[in-house]
Amino acid sequence: MTWTQSYTPVFDSLFASAIVASLPLVVLLGLLGWFRFKAHHAALLGLLASLLVTTFVYRMPAELGIVSAVYGAAYGLFPIGWIVLCAIFVYDITVATGTFEIVKESIAGLADDRRIQVLLVAYCFGAFIEGAAGFGTPVAMSAAMLIGLGFRPLQAAGLSLIGNTAPVAFGALGTPIIALAGVTGLPLLQLSGMVGRQLPLFSFIVPFWVVWAMAGRKATLEVWPACLVAGLGFACTQFLVSNYHGPWVVDIASSLVSMAALVLLLRFWHPRTIWRFESEERQTTGGHEHTRRELWNAWMPWILLSLFVFIWGLPEVKAFLDGIGSVTSLKFHVPVLDKAVFRNVPIVTTPKAEEAVYLLNWLSATGTSLLFAGIVSGLFLRLSPLRLIQIFWGTLKRIRISLLTIGAMLGLGFTIRYGGLDATLGLAFAATGSLFPFFSPLLGWLGVALTGSDTSSNVLFGNLQQITAQAVGISPILAAAANSSGGVMGKMINAQSIVVAGAATNQQGSEGAILRYVFWNSLILACLVGVLVMIQAYLLPMI
Repeated sequence: MTWTQSYTPVFDSLFASAIVASLPLVVLLGLLGWFRFKAHHAALLGLLASLLVTTFVYRMPAELGIVSAVYGAAYGLFPIGWIVLCAIFVYDITVATGTFEIVKESIAGLADDRRIQVLLVAYCFGAFIEGAAGFGTPVAMSAAMLIGLGFRPLQAAGLSLIGNTAPVAFGALGTPIIALAGVTGLPLLQLSGMVGRQLPLFSFIVPFWVVWAMAGRKATLEVWPACLVAGLGFACTQFLVSNYHGPWVVDIASSLVSMAALVLLLRFWHPRTIWRFESEERQTTGGHEHTRRELWNAWMPWILLSLFVFIWGLPEVKAFLDGIGSVTSLKFHVPVLDKAVFRNVPIVTTPKAEEAVYLLNWLSATGTSLLFAGIVSGLFLRLSPLRLIQIFWGTLKRIRISLLTIGAMLGLGFTIRYGGLDATLGLAFAATGSLFPFFSPLLGWLGVALTGSDTSSNVLFGNLQQITAQAVGISPILAAAANSSGGVMGKMINAQSIVVAGAATNQQGSEGAILRYVFWNSLILACLVGVLVMIQAYLLPMI
């Protein structure tokens, strides 16, 4: 059984077809954000809507639609759900041993001000984890740490999502840019450099933005030196490394420079007033002295986590782990679906069969590095193997609904992809003519909102961006890079990211509130990327 996608099935009209193609997203986001449905209910109903649209409007064989949904659900559980489970397992170990209280107090000793803490954790630490691992890990870890520091769950989730924007294009050792170069055939270093000239402006803005979202304008102005140093350190390093080295270590270098610059500033400067939440104005989170050994023990799980994630992210290590034995990296060609769906012009130059290969690389997966970090940390903190199993089982029970939701969300995304709905929406953006440079980043934004991954968005729309740019008369490098730069702003509203943040902050069932918290931030930032690309296309093409 084979089937070729059609992108204008409704009256042969792109506009009408785009409206129908958007229905599953309207159902999902409407139920989640405005009708306040629980996330797993909204995801399942959105999945049902996508199956109905692909079957009865796009004429996709029902069997292919169902298999694509199952394939997406499997991908949602592994590797995405595996990352979430193991990340929260590490956090639960630190809570069970009491060491997180020491971490909390040591950060408070560095900066008792909540505004500085959000910069250190949601912006700097999150960017480091994004650079090493990506795929939801930074949001899970940052949100969990902020909860432990005393942030309210909604704020911890929302601020972690906003903070995890600037580094996404170069996440997982540059994987999104490498994938973009592979699908478009454009020079890797030129793409890296263009993204590295677009994103630094936003890397500079985000520290101010995330503090403003939490504390307001006046409170942000009180800590402008900290926002300036963190943002400038990240932005300058991001520009230099991406333009003169490549996409591989951009986030890791930028986050370390940003964090070091902020810590150095705090040795000479502190805000005039300590900003805390209203409910804790009379409280203090620091002041308890700990021995060097206590601090070492408390920070060891997080040191091990960073070390394991970084090592696991190295291509040489991944290749070694996948090659240890025949069972460490298993590939399954999905029955019925693999190479049965054909992408059609103009998304591709000639009809091309879509692969459906499920990779079970359980040893080299990022989630496995987190599991090992948790086990080694637990043994280091003198937990018995039985106690570690009990903690892991407790973590699994606590997030089981979130895992179901992630599976349903990815099932929805894969059904949209194999059904061709995503391509219809992409073509609608591409039909904007001379305004295309503005909408080019919004196409990337839509891609990440649909797929949850800047890498997937680049693979999905990178070639379309290139073809449309040539037709409009702008640089293909600019348009392809804009797909990635705009895509990072969609990361915070992607359903997968929201569910991960909800699971990390124990807010299962409140994902709609998280979506409402971040939605307008995401859209405004994406539009600002569009304005920048318009300037690059028509006013300052040399940039």
